[in-house]
Amino acid sequence: MLVVKALHIIFVISWFAGLFYLPRIFVNLAMVPADSVAERERLLLMARKLLRFMTPLAVLAVVFGLWLWFGYGFGGGWLHAKTTLVLVLIGYHVYCGTLLKHFVAGRNARSHVWFRVFNEMPVLVLFVVVFLVVLKPF
Repeated sequence: MLVVKALHIIFVISWFAGLFYLPRIFVNLAMVPADSVAERERLLLMARKLLRFMTPLAVLAVVFGLWLWFGYGFGGGWLHAKTTLVLVLIGYHVYCGTLLKHFVAGRNARSHVWFRVFNEMPVLVLFVVVFLVVLKPF
């Protein structure tokens, strides 16, 4: 089970790297001047590649997390709270894909300030999840 736990941690860290960086690309995209086509296309390419890279990492993080859950058994309210937050992160991930589609179609209506705030959400969730896992408060 320790190998499964190690793989879960590795894939979670890798997924979070994408969750932290993709919205940062959105900040930059929201700031691109209308006449800077090359910069916009380069950022869109980076965002598309990152989303394609981080999606399998998310799937593997969830798969190994479920393996741990079923391997150790169901127990503790902390685990249900963590699972709820993982579902929130999956929704965030999917919403990032929707936002990227809006950028590709030229329909982004949000400012770079909104994306700066949006970018902080996974950090907050990470703090809560780590404390839940380590402290198991309930």
